[in-house]
Amino acid sequence: MSALPSTRPDRRLALYSLAVCVLAVAAAVVSFVQGSFLGIVWVLLAGLSSNMTWYYVKRDKLRRSAGADVTG
Repeated sequence: MSALPSTRPDRRLALYSLAVCVLAVAAAVVSFVQGSFLGIVWVLLAGLSSNMTWYYVKRDKLRRSAGADVTG
């Protein structure tokens, strides 16, 4: 049984981490509006997922440029 080839795993991971970032920001806003300091945890999670998004975007861009250099 062969696994399906993934065309752009870095781009997919970047989109997932971006979705987590947006949801964490929304959860932080809701928490702070309700007067809960649990929103601090959501802010930290948003920061982490934002960094992950940038990492995977840069990694995908570097891989595509390295692939273009080899083939082109």
